[in-house]
Amino acid sequence: LFLQSTPATSIPTVQVQGQQMNLQPPSYTAASQHAEQMKKPGQNFMCLWQSCKKWFQTPSQVFYHAATEHGGKDVYPGQCLWEGCEPFQRQRFSFITHLQDKHCSRDALLAGLKQDEHGQTGNQKPSNK
Repeated sequence: LFLQSTPATSIPTVQVQGQQMNLQPPSYTAASQHAEQMKKPGQNFMCLWQSCKKWFQTPSQVFYHAATEHGGKDVYPGQCLWEGCEPFQRQRFSFITHLQDKHCSRDALLAGLKQDEHGQTGNQKPSNK
């Protein structure tokens, strides 16, 4: 029995009203992200980086997560993408300091959560306690 292999160029495409559409399997990232966003008891601090929204027990856990997952040398986009933050260009080491001072202190994280709940991120002045 001899099977002839078909060339890789014959990928099925569908013609829909003159537009060619590629058939690709759906991605399941939304489902896994949703599971990670579930708040567990004792987790009162949230990472507010872009659309991360992961929960942690302590401000230092948020800082470590943000510094490694969002500010790591292979992933850092060159600017802070924390909700409500000005997207200035920053060197990575400058960003890590900025992250710790401006976003990952206990007060800053709690204030950020309050803003997030009321849907008015970035337009409240931080309280100087």
